[in-house]
Amino acid sequence: MSHTTLFQPYALGPLTLANRIVMAPLTRNRADAGLVPSALAATYYAQRASAGLIISEATQVSAQAQGYQDTPGLYTQDQIKGWRNVTDAVHAQGGRIFVQLWHVGRISHVDLQPGGAAPVSASAIRAQTKTFVHNGFVEVSEPRALNIDELPGIVNDFRQAAANAMAAGFDGVEIHGANGYLLEQFIKDGANQRTDAYGGTIENRARLLLEVTAAVAAEIGADRTGVRISPVSPANAISISDPQPQYDYIVDQLNTLGIVYLHVVEGATGGPRDVAPFDFVGLRRRFKGTYLANNGYDLDLAAAHLADGKADLFAFGRAFISNPDLVERFKTGAPLAALNPATLYGGGANGYIDYPTLRDARAL
Repeated sequence: MSHTTLFQPYALGPLTLANRIVMAPLTRNRADAGLVPSALAATYYAQRASAGLIISEATQVSAQAQGYQDTPGLYTQDQIKGWRNVTDAVHAQGGRIFVQLWHVGRISHVDLQPGGAAPVSASAIRAQTKTFVHNGFVEVSEPRALNIDELPGIVNDFRQAAANAMAAGFDGVEIHGANGYLLEQFIKDGANQRTDAYGGTIENRARLLLEVTAAVAAEIGADRTGVRISPVSPANAISISDPQPQYDYIVDQLNTLGIVYLHVVEGATGGPRDVAPFDFVGLRRRFKGTYLANNGYDLDLAAAHLADGKADLFAFGRAFISNPDLVERFKTGAPLAALNPATLYGGGANGYIDYPTLRDARAL
């Protein structure tokens, strides 16, 4: 099978990507004091700038939005400056980078919340999952339901973070509406038992995601705004009774907003692609912009789906951690380096910026 087209340039809104291979967002828990990206982060992302597009690790839009230890934010001036060092480093290597903006909602712990407050969610339903705090994994805390008059503030947090992203030099923004975090907690009825304008119907449960997307697109341009969704993923112990009509509606509304791409986790995040019935091909046909496919892709599957018109761009996650030159390895058919799972979360340079490239290996 020919892989040639994967390595050809691709027009994404106002940007020209060097290829169709995307570095997926990957939480690494290495932010400095003040949740500022470290100098190591600039090196880490610059090493991987041969990706057609880098999507940064998930980055909280406010102090309340944090759910894991040492994850970076984008709501203070120091954080903006820290991210500017990252984007400058990526651009110096010819790369393109979007920031993924998130609010974790109920996937948090009181020790990470301002004043030790309860995490927030669509409804006061505790997730049966864990988060990373105090250098280990612990059960998440009981959340409280957001009041309806708090929701405009959540929308504004995303809007302001998107403006901050432009000040930090990012090429665009991805809104994290997947993997069981706040926006998906509103979308999926397993976490949303509200009876107001943000609960119950398909339209109501999609409302917060669409309000956030509209605000971000108005702030920075729809041609620099992407959205990530995971229609059937059970990540972070979330469920939905009937995903197809819910996500068909969401995509129709995102089309109206004119966003530049839709990033879709096809199946269970980091797990089987066939975890539940869902027509991803139909969703791809329904969306008018760029379709970015994620989950379980290798080079052959990406090439096959590109040839069949099932996606435009393809996200690779953990392979990029241990292979900073993943694109070159794909091009040349070189073997991929193995990942060290012990260094995924937290720590310093080890397992972060010291994975060798092919050229490094040849120099030894």
